[in-house]
Amino acid sequence: MAETQGRLTLWGIESFLAVAEEGAITAAARRLGVSPSAVSQQLTGIEAALGAVLVDRASRPMGLTPAGTMFRRHAQAILNAEAEARADLALSDLSVLTTLRLGMIEDFDAEVTPALLTRLARDLKGCRFLLETGASHRLLDQLESRALDLVVAADQPAVEEGWREVHPLMVEPFVAVHPKGRPEGLPLIQYTARHLMGRQIAAHLERQNLRPAHRFELDSYHAILAMVAGGEGWTILTPLALHHAARFRAGVEVAPLPFAPLSRALSLSARAGVLRDIPAQVAGHLRGLVAEKVIGPALKDWPWMTDLALSQTASQTAG
Repeated sequence: MAETQGRLTLWGIESFLAVAEEGAITAAARRLGVSPSAVSQQLTGIEAALGAVLVDRASRPMGLTPAGTMFRRHAQAILNAEAEARADLALSDLSVLTTLRLGMIEDFDAEVTPALLTRLARDLKGCRFLLETGASHRLLDQLESRALDLVVAADQPAVEEGWREVHPLMVEPFVAVHPKGRPEGLPLIQYTARHLMGRQIAAHLERQNLRPAHRFELDSYHAILAMVAGGEGWTILTPLALHHAARFRAGVEVAPLPFAPLSRALSLSARAGVLRDIPAQVAGHLRGLVAEKVIGPALKDWPWMTDLALSQTASQTAG
């Protein structure tokens, strides 16, 4: 008797979950770093293997059929078991990992991220690295959905999150950045409230009962600092932002906030217990790089930041 059903594969299951979570094959392919046709083939193959239609391709966004909804629970359990098995085999040995999916906020792009990847490449001889940069809240969502293994992001407001482990990296203050010469009466150039940092700044201004005049709300450190250096306004950013867009530093002056201080914390997060000691080891690499490439140079240029909580945080894990 001919066999009519194919085989289930982890790659097919991962493709199915990506489509289920993204609601579109194109978005799922972008998330997985492959072509839409590859995702479509995997989806067709897994449906053939199960003998059931899992996705309603006619709906926008794509929805799951009743069979797809039922299988999704099993699919997630299968991938979780695979990740745990991989971690059990790896134990604390980085050298056996084959793929590491890392999410980083753009603040580290200038020097820290390239140096981290160089160090990890030496530790992980046979590993393939997939890097994604983006806003903190977006990266943490991808970590929760298993699209990323490790994420470096700004800490979110305190919530109950037993699903992830957190390794603190650094604390940095927000500072006022003015054009050289500090002309008075300039409007505030705001960092976008679409991102966590912008909302944190806006909430702090509200708490101080301050509503500075502003015309621009941007999501680019380079654009904001270019406008400040050009005399178009002043802004509130962090030392990492100044480090990220260092070419504009000669045209600006940096000072403590002229009102109550504000700071933010950055941490490395991973799904709790899945990668064993690996997140702590990567966090250790990052703390050294942050101290060398960010905190040291910033304190040399602006020693007064020591009093505003610019510091490396000690190793500590929270579940």
